[in-house]
Amino acid sequence: MYCQRLAALPAQTDLFLPFPIGTVPKVRNASTSIQLPLTKNRKNGPRISAISTDEIPPNALRRKRDPNWRGGFSVGVDLGMSRTGLALSKGFNFRPLTVLNLRGQKLEDQLLEIAKQQEADEFIVGLPKSSDGKETPQSNKVRSVAGRLAVSAAQRGWRVYLQDENGTSIEATDRMINVGLGKSDRQSKVDAYAAVMVLERYFSMSGEGTELVVPKNLDLQDKLRRGPPKDIDFYPEDYED
Repeated sequence: MYCQRLAALPAQTDLFLPFPIGTVPKVRNASTSIQLPLTKNRKNGPRISAISTDEIPPNALRRKRDPNWRGGFSVGVDLGMSRTGLALSKGFNFRPLTVLNLRGQKLEDQLLEIAKQQEADEFIVGLPKSSDGKETPQSNKVRSVAGRLAVSAAQRGWRVYLQDENGTSIEATDRMINVGLGKSDRQSKVDAYAAVMVLERYFSMSGEGTELVVPKNLDLQDKLRRGPPKDIDFYPEDYED
């Protein structure tokens, strides 16, 4: 699976599409209309009109703009070849959740179920990059998984963002040593702690530099704009008679 980057975007957050232009991915429970509006052709192909990042900012940026903002929580995801580490952010409290030994559809389903249980409305997926900021062969694999996850997440109004994860494994090891974890615990929990590092970096930068993964389906884009239903714990006034 390939991803088409969007041109002329704000510097703060990029967007990319999980499918090449002109293809028709199989989208569960979604409209068959997936073609985005196109503008005039450019040298490198047609330009795509997509969701503005001002319309759907990440939670970290929302919190920076409005200290009184109330919203959902964030699940950090460290994708590996065979193991996936998860972490959770509730406010500025970051904690490791678990490590999943799953792949494919089973992994995607479990990620969605965990987000539901934890009342999260966005996934922050670590994107592998080299020390000079360039993407690696592993980056394409992560983008493919994030693209599929974004389609399912958008059904619920949840978002998927990509965050540079370079160096987070080393940071995770240092963190585990500092909290006194033994060697065996460090080996089993390093992926979850790496996901914590991804979340901490994401919030420390207030979401700057993240990439929003946008499904190509227009109905799913509308669901992203609307977002999930407001939680009664965050907005009790909206549920008053």
